[in-house]
This record gives sequence, C-alpha cells and structure tokens, in this order.
Amino acid sequence: MQQEKKAEPKNPRKANLSDHHSIKHALDEYVSENIKSRGYVEDTRMSNVKLLFGTVIIIIALLSQFYKRKFPENRDFYVVFSGILQLIMCTREKNAILFAYAPVGSFKSIGLVVSSKLPRFSDLYTLTVSSSDPKSKSANKPLTFTKSVTQWFTKDGVLAEGLFWKDVNELVQDYAKEAKKNK
Repeated sequence: MQQEKKAEPKNPRKANLSDHHSIKHALDEYVSENIKSRGYVEDTRMSNVKLLFGTVIIIIALLSQFYKRKFPENRDFYVVFSGILQLIMCTREKNAILFAYAPVGSFKSIGLVVSSKLPRFSDLYTLTVSSSDPKSKSANKPLTFTKSVTQWFTKDGVLAEGLFWKDVNELVQDYAKEAKKNK
C-alpha cells in the first residue's frame, strides 16, 4: 500500500515587507485562488471592456501620428476615450480584485465581487465579499474583515498560506451561510 504524501508548496509566496503593493498583490492573488477553488468562475467581462477601450485608445494614438493636424489639435478622441476608461475603473471596478459568477448548481444566479484595501503606511488589510448585483432582491449584505498583515507573513516575507486560507474561507463561508438564511 502506498502512502499519500502531503502536498507541500513548491514555491512559497514571498512579499517585500517594505512595499505595501507587494504585500497586497500577494494577498489578493491568494484570495482569487481561494474563491476560484470554491467553484466560482471568474467573470472577465469587465477586463474585456477595459481591454477594448485600451485598444481603441492605442489605435487613436497611432492614427493621430499620421493625422494632418499636430498634437494639441488632435487629442479630443484620445481624451474622451481615456476619460471613459477612467470612469469605468472608478465607478464600476473600484477596489475589486475578482468578479465571479455564481458556482454551478448554486441556487443563486448572482455572483460575487471581492475587493480589498491595504492603505499606504498601514498594516490593516480589509477584504470584502459582496454581491455582483447589489440591487437584486437575492443579494446578500456585504461581509468584511480587517486584520493586520503581520499575522500572515513571516519575518522573511513568506506568506503563511494556511492561516490566510483559513481567514478567507471563514469569510466566504459566512457569506454563503448568509445567502441560505435569506432564502
């Protein structure tokens, strides 16, 4: 009989502890993996819209190089499309790290929006799980937790994946329980 070996992480996640962007990126990436492992499928529509607008902006910039008028006179379309892209990012995307459809076989057809915050010069990481359609009758109240990142990283900047996984799982399970209560 062959014994099963425990899966050990191949490459532990490391973050530069003096760079809050590095810390936030490591945590956000891990949260996305956690949510996807629970059966949620990423909703890439917002990313596709942003890519489309970015492509249009690049095409406009390329065409403006060969346009009859020089730069200050031909910037109108570029400014309009850049403004629309910024508006989408500021109003719809906000701090979202993941948009997800509801899991297959779920009673709900509403997905999740997972967002996070790690303010500059702060060690408090805030994670929020909310409905992708907050105006829907079947939408749940957003759930949030805030904890110090010092609980999840070693002195060397290695993420204690088990501890962080546990905290994220509790939040997602609480959100799912809230969904069943509202039925």
